[in-house]
Amino acid sequence: MKLRYKILIGLVVVLCISAVGLAVAKSAWDREFLVGYDPSAPLNAVVRGEEERPDYHRIDLTFDGMPGQAVPTLLAEPRDMSGPFPCIIFLYGINQKKEFLDDIAAVYTKAGFAICCQEQYTKGERKLPGKNPVRDLFALRRRAALNVIETRRLVDYLQTRSEIAHDRIYLLGASYGAITGCTAAAFEPRIAAAVMTYGGGNLPLLFDSEASKKELGILHNPVSWVMQYVMAPADPIRYVSKISPRPSLFQSGSYDQIVPAASGEALYEAASEPKKFIMYDSDHIGLDEAHVYKVLNDTLAWLKEIDASKTRVAATDVNKPQSAPEGALSSN
Repeated sequence: MKLRYKILIGLVVVLCISAVGLAVAKSAWDREFLVGYDPSAPLNAVVRGEEERPDYHRIDLTFDGMPGQAVPTLLAEPRDMSGPFPCIIFLYGINQKKEFLDDIAAVYTKAGFAICCQEQYTKGERKLPGKNPVRDLFALRRRAALNVIETRRLVDYLQTRSEIAHDRIYLLGASYGAITGCTAAAFEPRIAAAVMTYGGGNLPLLFDSEASKKELGILHNPVSWVMQYVMAPADPIRYVSKISPRPSLFQSGSYDQIVPAASGEALYEAASEPKKFIMYDSDHIGLDEAHVYKVLNDTLAWLKEIDASKTRVAATDVNKPQSAPEGALSSN
């Protein structure tokens, strides 16, 4: 009997030590989540092609996000207009690719905005071969981190282009792009304003979607727990308040089956002023084309208002009487 107790106590001690070790390792792993942005690293930008589309000039390019990792990107600029143009960085949803930009670019370019979209890790040109659930889970976590790092590097690149207004760079994220773009905007102060379209925060709420429950069935709860554990440092609710004092717009659907409305509301509540929230009587964005353009036009109206206020402030600063430099009026 004494031997059994000793064995049991030994097992408990081993489990406790393992749990502590796992917690320490997880904490260190999470602290490294967003490490990697280096503004001094070369961009190694390459323009792969240019073409004229009916409503915009389309540029196909790459730049280095992490050192040696080229990020394919599309940039659409207004035609028959003179710059410098305000520019929107668009982060697409979880199952899209950069060419989705061609479906929406004209909404913004016809209004005088440039808009660009980088290929996200694991999608499009950066797709991973085959399927592996464990690898894909960790790749999703890495994708969330790279969306932040590579968005910041894209800002670095945009500021090398003379036709882009360097102080009028905005972010628009849709669904997964809103979830990760929110964090990018929080960490990148050169993003002047941010729009989170049908995104959300608070991972327990985010992973409690009707779509997930239907797809996973009895596996929903354990899979949700694993997702929350692995993706914890990607929860935008941790960072969203850092967007302030820059303005932010949040859009959600009241019966969204993919990103629950409660998750969208939680993200908005965690944000600081100035902020605006629009709740639509809708399911998730992308299921109804007419509604998509309603939402896009609402983002455009808001961005035009924000951009106009920035240009008014800039004009006021230019027209202010300037003080003479110290010593400029001396008789010497």
